[in-house]
Amino acid sequence: MHKPILPLTYDQIDQWIPSLQPELAAEGFACAVGVLRGGGPLALMASHAIGVPPAFLRYERATRKVTWDSSIPVPSAGSKVLVCEDIAGAGNTLEDCLAFLRGHGLEVRTLVAGFDELSRIRPDYGLDARGYFVLFPWERHAYTDDYRDAWQRTRAGTQGAIGQDHEFAVYGIDLDGILLPDVAPQHYEADLAAALAERDALVPFERLPGIDFTRTKAIVTGRPEMDRARTVVWLMRHGFDAPQLVMRDPARHGDRPHEVAAHKAQAAVALSCTHFVESDPVQAIHIAQLAPLMRVIWWNAADGTGQLVSAHRWETSGEAVPAQAVPAV
Repeated sequence: MHKPILPLTYDQIDQWIPSLQPELAAEGFACAVGVLRGGGPLALMASHAIGVPPAFLRYERATRKVTWDSSIPVPSAGSKVLVCEDIAGAGNTLEDCLAFLRGHGLEVRTLVAGFDELSRIRPDYGLDARGYFVLFPWERHAYTDDYRDAWQRTRAGTQGAIGQDHEFAVYGIDLDGILLPDVAPQHYEADLAAALAERDALVPFERLPGIDFTRTKAIVTGRPEMDRARTVVWLMRHGFDAPQLVMRDPARHGDRPHEVAAHKAQAAVALSCTHFVESDPVQAIHIAQLAPLMRVIWWNAADGTGQLVSAHRWETSGEAVPAQAVPAV
């Protein structure tokens, strides 16, 4: 994939849909119909925004079969419905769902969170993502190696269902403050050689974050690349030799907190991590802002607790902050 990724968070989508409220309400929709599963969250948001019941369609790509999958009946012929989908793609999903509803005599409008130059249908309401690849919060796992391999096998017919989303979780973890205690910054400033020797002699924490280390793809540390040899020795000595080790290139990222966080965020995105465990709360905030669809956990080793972190830039003007594109992976 060569397009930059445009991540859309739940918050951003939930701001966009209410901004359409006056126009959507004036349409007089009988219901908001979400195409499962990606269109489901949008249908619920639209339902709350304009006060109409939600309904759902189930689509089977292999057979192109559309099924009404709701507790409420199909609206009567002549009714107008709002069809909600996450992406207007190059395939047949949206086109087949519209044909199904029109076959029941319904008038349809479309609300799609993203469309691009490959979209077969231009939605009535949609976010223009031409030039980007839109990534939604319910697809944060879609760029893991295991998911892509399973998707290819499913397309080739060599396996059945792809699997559950949580089965594709991939973790990246910080090093200092996660596996071993941090050395106080003043120790490095007072005597660098002594501080490094002190760090080399540390033993791992008895209590580590409660994550599945078999799903940990990499240790991503703010330590500079020049510390690789001694870091590898410590990791192997204490049995942490399995994950990939990603260290900071000082020529690209400095040692200030926001620069170290940028290094970690970029590395975790490039590694297709769905989760990142960080020991420093300030860095965790920066990472969460730079990689908004990644689950960022601030791990406080002092009391053995973790906190999910979410962050958006605060604009004093009060204007909404647009989604930020991140490099392609």
